[in-house]
Formats: sequence, C-alpha cells, structure tokens
Amino acid sequence: MDTQVWDALVASMKNAYTAGLGDGTVPRPVIMPLVRGELVGLIWVRPLKSGDDALTGIAQLSNIAAAAGADEVVLAWESRDVATACELPVVGPAPCLNMVHATKDGHILHQFPYTEQPPAGSPDDGAAVAPEWLPAPEPQPDGELVGPVRAAVDYSFTPLELDHPSPFGVTVILMEEDGFNVRLTEAFAP
Repeated sequence: MDTQVWDALVASMKNAYTAGLGDGTVPRPVIMPLVRGELVGLIWVRPLKSGDDALTGIAQLSNIAAAAGADEVVLAWESRDVATACELPVVGPAPCLNMVHATKDGHILHQFPYTEQPPAGSPDDGAAVAPEWLPAPEPQPDGELVGPVRAAVDYSFTPLELDHPSPFGVTVILMEEDGFNVRLTEAFAP
C-alpha cells in the first residue's frame, strides 16, 4: 500500500473517531480490503451482543475481503470497545484507535492513543468527548492482536468456497442482510 493511501485511511479513521466521540459513541470495528492497491470499500461490523456474538461478528468482517480476493486489508478498532464487547482484557494502550495493515505474509499494528477531552464550548455532561491524539508508538510488525481481530486478518486471505456465479456480490448481500454496514467504492459497487 502506498503512503498516500495509508495516510488517507488513517485520516479517515481519526475523523470518524472525532465525529463519533463527539456524538458520544465509538465507531464500530471496520475492515478496509484492498485488491491490487485499490480500496474495495469500508465494512463496519454489525450490531453486536457482548461475548461470543462479538467475537464472531468481528471475525466475520473477513468474509468480504475473502470474497473480493483481497491481497491486503486494514482493520480499525478501539481497544476498550472491543475488549468490553468480547469480554476480553484490554491489550495495549486505552483509549486507543488501533489499525492493522495485513497481507497474507504478515501484519503491522499501528496504535493511535488518545485522551478524551470535553469538546470546546460544550457542556461537560460526559457523553460527548473529543480525542486529543497522543504521540503514536512505533508501528509493530506482527504486533499482538486481540483474538477476533487476529481471526478477521487470517480469514481475510482464506478463499471463500461459494457455489455461486457471483461470490462477491452474494457475500455483500448476505453481510448487509446480517446488519453489516457495507460501503463499496465505485469500482466494486454492483
């Protein structure tokens, strides 16, 4: 992935976090598959129940990457949010936007820790906050990933065996029916 695409994805996720936290929510985990350097789209995880459903839902993000034949993926998630949903201990800094860039040959974990500050000029009701981005640690080749994210990375490069004339198209439809928010780029839109 070239630096310009990576920087755009990081900026997009930071903007999403700023907007989401300003509304009192953390954006859900998202996968961004790429095929030959071209972004397929952004796919946010479906609404999750705590525990096994969260583990499964995050791992299922891989379906669209596998169906598209992605050769690289980027996943983004918030440390505390995923740990809480999956009933796992928090790994790494928190609060923290994590982004992993992965290929079938390995991955690099990027972490963007932040503190939560009341937005300027807003009442201090505690619901809405603004991230104050802290210095990012060095990217970690093969850095530790929480279980469901590790599964999503691994399964992204496992071809789906669907007996259907359009495995990608049917995967998109099935994921949307399951509640995933799928936003494809023009090149991959049906």
